[in-house]
Amino acid sequence: MKVLFIGGTGNISGACVQLAIARGFEVTLLNRGQRAQPAGVKQIVADMNNPSEVAKAMGNQRWDVVADFITFTPEQLEVKLDLFRGRTGQFIFISTASAYQRPVSHYLVTESTPLANPFWEYSRNKIACEERLMRALREENFASRPSWTYGDTVVPLAVTSHGKYFTGVDRLRKGKAMIVPGDGTSLWAMTHNSDFAKGFVGLLGHPHALGQSFHITSDEVLCWDQIYRIVAEAAGAPEPKLVHIPCDFICACLPEMTGGLIGDKATSVVLDNSKIKRIVPDFVATTPLRLGVARSIAWFDADGRRQVIDHEANAAWDKLITAYERGLAGAKKEFGL
Repeated sequence: MKVLFIGGTGNISGACVQLAIARGFEVTLLNRGQRAQPAGVKQIVADMNNPSEVAKAMGNQRWDVVADFITFTPEQLEVKLDLFRGRTGQFIFISTASAYQRPVSHYLVTESTPLANPFWEYSRNKIACEERLMRALREENFASRPSWTYGDTVVPLAVTSHGKYFTGVDRLRKGKAMIVPGDGTSLWAMTHNSDFAKGFVGLLGHPHALGQSFHITSDEVLCWDQIYRIVAEAAGAPEPKLVHIPCDFICACLPEMTGGLIGDKATSVVLDNSKIKRIVPDFVATTPLRLGVARSIAWFDADGRRQVIDHEANAAWDKLITAYERGLAGAKKEFGL
């Protein structure tokens, strides 16, 4: 089976590519060629921002499956529809679990839970893309929603510096205070990219996957306090100093965090994986967070050049903690405590 991955070198897509190769798929990557390409793949070097360049580079090729990992807006999706119309029998779009209704109406989320997130533009764009794809399926016969998926290059924390994930590990090892949104008891599922790949690759070319959405997440559900303590233990850090700060306070001080917190991580969300297990019976998430995070930290420790610190984020977090603790002390004084 011939599969084209648009992207294919990222945290999630890279793991899917490796498993697809191992299972004997003929894999082609379409990207700009700026990252190292895995062995065993064909490559089309082109920039998706230049559709005519992509069309020329593809020639008259077609694939059984096209997997799109880099579409974030409806405008980007329209380009893909134009490019791959008539070139594939299955088009797989990577959406997000944050597209589901916020605030949630029920703790258990299924694929039929309404899509509605007024807090995060990223999620609303993904929703719009899903709606456009369903219309394409109905009108043209043009034929996954992961939660937080991490791998060796990612250390998953609720308040983090994306792309500079070692910042949180460094804080933990130095015994610095760590911000946890809310009271630390909201629930979340962290999925290792190797586990996500099992479910995703199982959908490639599957006739029952056409026009369907699937969760592909771990069944291990942890609260944020547990997640921070697991990361601290894996890092060999002391017992973490967790500062619980209400999301409203965090977002009032750092408004850029509104989408990722109030629109995503602030509430308990447990994702029902029954559907993916029915379609892909061998899908089982076997990497617990304790093991997966240990692998991530070992990856960072293996090369000091990977241990990039976001000093700007550090300063903002320290300032936020100081403001919160000062406000808390003032409130206690006001009440004579």
